Amino acid sequence: MDACNKLFSPIQMGPLTLRNRTIRSAAFEGMSNNNDVSDELIDYHRKVAAGGIGMTTVAYASVSKDGYSFPHQLWLRNAIKPGLTRMADAVHKEGAAISIQIGHTGNMSSKSVTGFRPISSSSKFNLYGPTCPRRMNHDDIERVVDDFANAVRLVKSCGYDAVEVHAGHGYLISQFLSPYTNRRNDEYGGSFENRSRFMRKVLQAVRSEAGSEMALFVKMNISDGFKGGISLSDAQHSAKLAEQEGANAIILSGGFVSRMPVYVMRGEIPPAIMAYSIKNILVKSMLLLFGRTLMKPFPFTNGYFMDEAAPVLQSVSIPVVAVGGIDTLDTINNAFDRGYELIGLARCLIEDPAFVNKIRNKAIHETKCNHCNYCVAVMYTGSMKCYLHEQNIPQYLLNHLPA
Repeated sequence: MDACNKLFSPIQMGPLTLRNRTIRSAAFEGMSNNNDVSDELIDYHRKVAAGGIGMTTVAYASVSKDGYSFPHQLWLRNAIKPGLTRMADAVHKEGAAISIQIGHTGNMSSKSVTGFRPISSSSKFNLYGPTCPRRMNHDDIERVVDDFANAVRLVKSCGYDAVEVHAGHGYLISQFLSPYTNRRNDEYGGSFENRSRFMRKVLQAVRSEAGSEMALFVKMNISDGFKGGISLSDAQHSAKLAEQEGANAIILSGGFVSRMPVYVMRGEIPPAIMAYSIKNILVKSMLLLFGRTLMKPFPFTNGYFMDEAAPVLQSVSIPVVAVGGIDTLDTINNAFDRGYELIGLARCLIEDPAFVNKIRNKAIHETKCNHCNYCVAVMYTGSMKCYLHEQNIPQYLLNHLPA
């Protein structure tokens, strides 16, 4: 079966059957002012669904009031149930499934945003906040586990088909898994078994609430991107743990937002563009002066996680989603040849929500996205946008786009 035929064949994962093997990856939209579901957010996911995606994933939804990083990030609570339901209905009307990524940002939160001091596995200072989080006690751990369960109960009642637990990228579950941030000496620190205990509790709670009605996806790191982070052995064990706890599929990614953020998307994040709309003078100055040091660039290549992820992919029997520069038909074919069952797409859908249908109709075989990461730079202060379709971009910003 060639890449296009396999790409557009259905796939079943537990209770969920997708019309094809494409998934809109959980890339932060920045469209949730007041932590709510906006018309803009609904319209974006509706367009992606109309553009042919098998399943679209709403990104970066916090399970707790102290768990989000930005005032325009989704926070799951009963008050926003009508908007969540409208979004699910809009996507289903276009024939696609809908998932929502749930998590807690841990030390990437901020008291100035949430009103709470950030929490984490340990009280290690986070330069990228900058924050000094409070070490979670056992009551904190049980409360956050309950928050995950409550979030699943909410989105299930709104008609969502799947939930994606974010256990990577240096957010809270990842802060427990990684030796870099986990300095505990109790049953939640030290050995991999201990460092993964929080993740196991979360997955058990989520699987219990999802029941037989929702599929469970788990996003996890194959690498934090630096020495002293999780090891390849840790990643393999994390994948097996996810499978043991009832995950229907896993998503193999990498990077650590508080140490190696650009490892996630590769290329570079233009600091001058990030700083342009930031009102905090200290943060703006830090970005302009030290942005390229704090956000070390990494070369972009198509399918950039696939070589590194191979041993982890081979350690599980459930479907694995390929992510990371999967935006040409040749790269999709390569992913299927390596054993991936699903394809995660992000930046190419920001550039063109109809990318999947255009691949199906053989109108294109690769994205027009040039991976300049303008969309990433602007989403921290507003909605994600592709500069190729922006009107009246200030010349200052155009001058600072990567070549």
